[in-house]
Amino acid sequence: MHSAVFFDVGNTLVFPFPSVPEVCREVLAAAGHKTDLAAIDALMPIVDAYYEDRYREDDTFWTDEGETSGVWVGMYSLLCRRLGIDEGAEVLARRVYDEFGDPGRWRAYDDVLPALTRLKAAGIKTGIISNWDTRLVKVLEGLGLSAHLDTVISSADVALRKPDPRIFELACARLEVSPGDAVHVGDHHYADIVGATAVGMTAVLIDRHNGGIADGAITTLDDLERTLGWESE
Repeated sequence: MHSAVFFDVGNTLVFPFPSVPEVCREVLAAAGHKTDLAAIDALMPIVDAYYEDRYREDDTFWTDEGETSGVWVGMYSLLCRRLGIDEGAEVLARRVYDEFGDPGRWRAYDDVLPALTRLKAAGIKTGIISNWDTRLVKVLEGLGLSAHLDTVISSADVALRKPDPRIFELACARLEVSPGDAVHVGDHHYADIVGATAVGMTAVLIDRHNGGIADGAITTLDDLERTLGWESE
């Protein structure tokens, strides 16, 4: 068995609640803009494409709090404008971004606490390595996950982002384990798998939506120990 297991956060441990489109709808409604949820849903592929383009162009925005928030505000501003809301689009976008600093806007998947509990019972150290802004600790605390974690590393806090090998090395150093004795679980091949394997960690891809993103990806943390070959030990 390994000595430590690290996790990504978004789409690995937690998901937006009730959903990103619903949060956007609520923020817009509070500002007097009654918008049909289906209209927002229809625009989400464009919003997601904005993020992916920005990410491919230069993913170092994750290392700076201001740049990180700027990307998200840009995404939601685009959404507002596509909905015909031009005046105050950036203000509304900032309100949406602020909402996701509230732990109440997130939920942990049902298998998360059981998995963390099992790992702790087995004497395995646990931690977070996430491309996230500095609000991550507050979110995890609000969800009751912090007590089950030995370290939390967000890219904006340490000015490093996945897949930079240094963020994985830093995480291992904090828990005093060698990369070869550690596992990293995440949903993004480039950020999570490439980065972790580059330093010698065992990488596990998780596909929460069972979208067939890769052969061998797990869809639930209930399968983590079996995937790692620990069950018979």
